[in-house]
Amino acid sequence: MSIGQLSVHQQLGLTEEQVLEMYSKMQLARQFDERSFVLQRAGKIAFHVSGIGQETAQVAAAFAMNREKDYYCPYYRDYAFVLSVGMTAKELMLSVFAKADDPNSAGRQMPGHFSHRRLNIVTGSSPVTTQVPHAVGFALASKMKGDPFVTYVDFGEGSSNQGDFHEGCNFAGVHKLPVIFFCQNNQYAISVPVSKQIGEARIADRAIGYGFPGVRVDGNDVFEVYRVVKEAHERAMRGEGPTLIEAMMYRVSPHSTSDNDLVYRSKEEVDHHRSLDGIPKLKAYMMERGFWSEEQDRELLAALKQEIHEATVFADNAPYPDPEHTLRHVYADDSEEV
Repeated sequence: MSIGQLSVHQQLGLTEEQVLEMYSKMQLARQFDERSFVLQRAGKIAFHVSGIGQETAQVAAAFAMNREKDYYCPYYRDYAFVLSVGMTAKELMLSVFAKADDPNSAGRQMPGHFSHRRLNIVTGSSPVTTQVPHAVGFALASKMKGDPFVTYVDFGEGSSNQGDFHEGCNFAGVHKLPVIFFCQNNQYAISVPVSKQIGEARIADRAIGYGFPGVRVDGNDVFEVYRVVKEAHERAMRGEGPTLIEAMMYRVSPHSTSDNDLVYRSKEEVDHHRSLDGIPKLKAYMMERGFWSEEQDRELLAALKQEIHEATVFADNAPYPDPEHTLRHVYADDSEEV
């Protein structure tokens, strides 16, 4: 994994501290995900949709962006992504508990409907793929206003079959907009395998029809994802337009807590893909290069477990929204702060 005397992360301009931060965000997202599943099964929260198996690519993509400037249109499995651009475990827990101080929607939306004005996370809506034209609109604003930022939007491979995806790609291609389309190909659109979703082998190949590059990458390889997204970001900043990235991964968990995934796939298939998990791969990489150890790993996991515990207690005890807030931001009201 190295050329000459430089390790892969050094070739990419990443420090050991940045690699450790990436690893920490992956593990934090994994622990949040696992705790949310337990909370739902215990009847403490109503619903959870998992991102387990997709954290590596999400964290790598987030770290390749300009986290001070860029705009983000994530999709509903993006816990690792939003944690990497600045959201906290407490904020995510407020969301799953549907509490008043939830920064995403003040307790109105289902979990996974991310929004955070300070972090430039654009409000998402429930219909899949609607975030793609939203992202293209933000990219158009960047170009029209001469404000140099890149918009990042991601989605599942099932969403790439929706009209919103194609219309967004076409418009962005025509106008050479600074947007990165990031497809998290996790092999299933709910219960439908990718073999029954698309007629061609590669979603990345669709980009050529819209006049910009398409790249397929191993979503379990943190450094390859980082490299590809970084290059796409640089292209966009040079005014060369969009890039479509297809990150290959696997949705290890059921589609949601309402899904019995073993109806449409086997345990052996899931276990095989679980063995390809990018998180232990990154841990092994760090240990091989001497800047991580099993003792440090145990300490980190214990600290993250405590962070998730504190976030859970905090959100569980936080107040629910007042019933009258249901109509807030629905009808015009001069008394409301805009």
